[in-house]
Amino acid sequence: MKLIPQFNQYKSIKKSTVRRVVLILKAYLCKVKLNIKMPQILLEPTENKKVMKFVTDYTLIPGSVELDRDSDLKEIPLAQAVFKFPFVEKIFITANFIAIAKQDGVDWENVVDGLKEIIENELLENPRIYAQKKKDEFQVFSEMTPNPNVMKFVSNKVLLEGFVEVKTKESSVVVPLAEALYNEFIFVKEVFISDNFVAVTKDETVQWNEVMAGVQAFIADYLQAGKTISDARPQSHHKPVENLISRDYTETEQKISDILNEYVAPAVEGDGGKISLIEYEVETKTAKMLLQGACSGCPSSTATLKGGIETLLKQFLPELVENVEAVNG
Repeated sequence: MKLIPQFNQYKSIKKSTVRRVVLILKAYLCKVKLNIKMPQILLEPTENKKVMKFVTDYTLIPGSVELDRDSDLKEIPLAQAVFKFPFVEKIFITANFIAIAKQDGVDWENVVDGLKEIIENELLENPRIYAQKKKDEFQVFSEMTPNPNVMKFVSNKVLLEGFVEVKTKESSVVVPLAEALYNEFIFVKEVFISDNFVAVTKDETVQWNEVMAGVQAFIADYLQAGKTISDARPQSHHKPVENLISRDYTETEQKISDILNEYVAPAVEGDGGKISLIEYEVETKTAKMLLQGACSGCPSSTATLKGGIETLLKQFLPELVENVEAVNG
């Protein structure tokens, strides 16, 4: 067969040459895939025969850095790669070039191509010499809440200092994350964003097991892209209804709110909701509570209010509180 002679004529090619071709092809494919401009390296001899300059077509770093084998190289992958060549003594990087000093017993013509190739590949990965910091990844986990229509999507990073609630698609324009959820999923009824989670209320057209994964992935992608979460000023946990009642709490209201914040808020927010005092009626000694997030419309909210919060407030403030009523947000 003619294939064998044709193959045999290439058996004499050096392995180093083949490896170089493979590396060049890999670099080229990486360039095409990522649409990154391949760094252009020009060789420039210096008056010192031990030193060769590898000149790029852009500025590498502000200032300069001089490195030897005792230097801390953990943030400079290019230097780590170049010092793997045993004949390299020092590296000097400044402006748009890398100067490499070699040992006396090595000729540049035997090593310069290999160094140039390494430098090109390293600059393709880290164009500014130092290792690029990987973008922090948002991880989003889904959690069920006591309200069957509300799913809580928890991020590994803080989203807001405080909370915002969006009740309708029309009002979502000032909360871009909520607006994006309304536009992407027609079953979204309400969105509540607080601290490190997003509580989404769905309508009756779907079940969470059908759509949960899609909503979770959408929120994670949105956050990872660095998009704006909210343009509206978040409400403070310390004064949760400040934007609604347009006044400060009275002394009695503040006492009630402090108890809620200390004893009730952590558990309720853990379930994706918010319970805040919105009004206190002196005549009837009634504390009216605003229910938001997963608490709004939750079948168990009445039991929580009467069996938990009302009992708690009566215990701490027996002379002030006799009844607790719910006001859905």
